[in-house]
Amino acid sequence: MNTVYNFSGNLIANDCKYLPSFPLETVGVPEVFVAQVVFSSWGGNIVDNRNVSGEPANVSFRLPTAFDGERPLRSFMGWDGLIIFDKSVNVPAMTAEYMRRVQTLYCCGRCTPGKKGTKVLMDILQDVLEKKATKKDFDTIAEIAELLKQCKCTLCQSAAKPVMDAVTHFRDDFLSCMSGEKTGDNSEYIDKLTAPCMDKCPSHIDIPAYIEAIKNYRPSDSLATIRENMPLPAVCGRVCPHPCETACRRKNVDDAVNIMVLKRTASDYEWKHRINPSFRPAAKKDKSVAIVGAGPAGLACAYYLALEGYQCTIYEALPEGFGGGMIAVGIPAYRMPRDILQRDIDIIASLGVKIVYNCRVGKDISLPELKQKHDAVFLAPGAHRSKPMGVEGEDKGYRGFLPGGIDFLRDAYMGRPTGMGKKVCVVGGGNTAIDCVRVALREGAEESILLYRRTRKEMPADVWEVDGAEEEGVRFEFQVLPIRIVVDNSGQVTGVECVRMAMGEPDASGRRRPEPVPGSEFIVECDTVIPAIGQDPDLGFIPPGMGIDITKWNTVITRHIPLKDADGKDLKDSMGNMLSRTLITDCEGVFAGGDAEIGPLTVVACIGNAHRGAKVIQRWLEEGKAYLSSEDIFDDLLTYLGVYDKNEKVPFLDSAARINQKEIHGRERASKGNYKEVELGLTDSASQAEAERCLRCYRMAMVAV
Repeated sequence: MNTVYNFSGNLIANDCKYLPSFPLETVGVPEVFVAQVVFSSWGGNIVDNRNVSGEPANVSFRLPTAFDGERPLRSFMGWDGLIIFDKSVNVPAMTAEYMRRVQTLYCCGRCTPGKKGTKVLMDILQDVLEKKATKKDFDTIAEIAELLKQCKCTLCQSAAKPVMDAVTHFRDDFLSCMSGEKTGDNSEYIDKLTAPCMDKCPSHIDIPAYIEAIKNYRPSDSLATIRENMPLPAVCGRVCPHPCETACRRKNVDDAVNIMVLKRTASDYEWKHRINPSFRPAAKKDKSVAIVGAGPAGLACAYYLALEGYQCTIYEALPEGFGGGMIAVGIPAYRMPRDILQRDIDIIASLGVKIVYNCRVGKDISLPELKQKHDAVFLAPGAHRSKPMGVEGEDKGYRGFLPGGIDFLRDAYMGRPTGMGKKVCVVGGGNTAIDCVRVALREGAEESILLYRRTRKEMPADVWEVDGAEEEGVRFEFQVLPIRIVVDNSGQVTGVECVRMAMGEPDASGRRRPEPVPGSEFIVECDTVIPAIGQDPDLGFIPPGMGIDITKWNTVITRHIPLKDADGKDLKDSMGNMLSRTLITDCEGVFAGGDAEIGPLTVVACIGNAHRGAKVIQRWLEEGKAYLSSEDIFDDLLTYLGVYDKNEKVPFLDSAARINQKEIHGRERASKGNYKEVELGLTDSASQAEAERCLRCYRMAMVAV
């Protein structure tokens, strides 16, 4: 039985039926609405509906009505203020608990203002609850809040903001506590440490901590921190699109910290100095997990389960020497050297993880057999199937028309014949398309051409990858759409007929929709066409009747917690996926992750997804329930709310230029057979100097439920 209050604090329902804690099913869930905002100081905008007459001020936030689909969200307190949804929340008690957790759980104690200041605030707020405080203590709170602006990092600074808002706008409540008139409530408080970069990282790596360790010349400590959430540090130190850097507060001063390459610094130090990492796995358990696919998601899931003592066997369709899935056969060696990738894989295998190569699930062993043989199964087959272009002639079997970009890259890396000629056209605008045109040059193409229907600015490929292709001599044809494959009498490709495109109105993605220009048809001469417009997981190994459903986007459906906003709408991530998915399918004991569950995304996104999957699988094996922890849910809520503020004015004394890694330049780097690494990383001294630029932007958020 639960209660829901309106904005005035009046009981409006006490018979709302909710799912059990951390539900697995979503059928029959009622639309539960939390009260309108009672008070908010978030972002410095004061909304006070406590004593209004008439229509209250309307304000909404990107927060769910119930924290876990069950317990109403009563209040939210964090770095930018406080938000109260339930008038009966005891604000002094919540504020005291907030500062207690900041001081005892997260304050690093490395600077006097933070160490001493937060302790004084904690003691004063506790005195309020114990009726020991005086009115003069309110002046001390304001003085300490000002002092905290001198802290080493932003945790203690930002923690003072909601405390001052609470003391300022709920002074009467504090006075009532001091006089014994106001008593506590039955709220449960849940907290989460975050930072803008940590929040934006799909794996939620503690970025400030590992950068701090590099700054202090402790690369092994840095790498240990990274491995808590990222078991492939050498890989993500090279090929990650580093979304964390788009949310770096240093960018508000001058330029983002070079977060990705600093991860590579820690990893490179280990292998260059022949250091073998030491792990302390839990005692071996008698339960085993089968994992389909040795890509980033499969490897990550196996790593974290093996640390917990579970016996993990990965079934991989590719031959030995090609562990890593799409990392091995979808990312060129000049970006990700194979020996360094293999070292990351060997480290995971050293935990007792068994990888069975040349074993295609659905052919060499069936999924039902895996389920019978193991206690749990994790599906992470990757996305190895190219999407069709939808142009005239692509299904005619013409010589020179290749199956897809993924197939081309795989054949090239495995030393197989690619079917490529001397003049290559690649169709697409993503990173795979860029990899194809660059690899084509290294495979001996005399001319490599990229055809893309939008402008360069709108390419989804990483800017630095496009720049690299241009430097290597790739020819770009923007705002063109292939409509027909041109062949000679023998069926050999001789060109691609295209039409010019003009940019029209924005589509659902927010990008302007390209529209054909009538009469603008022309032919691009070539002897090879490689479509690279996208890829899908191949889920043909999942037999019907197992209870594993597939979406229209060819991804596996997993159960989720029904988080809804104030309008009763489901909360979804930027890709349109439901938030807080448990990764378990409707077939008990079978889980799904990586590209097969979230759609084709980045290595770091697949690893973050699989890390969560490993934790859920462990709970299912040990407790018989697949659920998300409060920390898992809080991660999703913060990502949905957003931690980084691009408009924040960040005070800093001096600007310091970003230090970028050195590269091999010149067209000769793309000569035939040259797969030497192009980017060279940072020196130790350069890494330390770049690490100094980090502002250590920790924040703490806390909710009352």
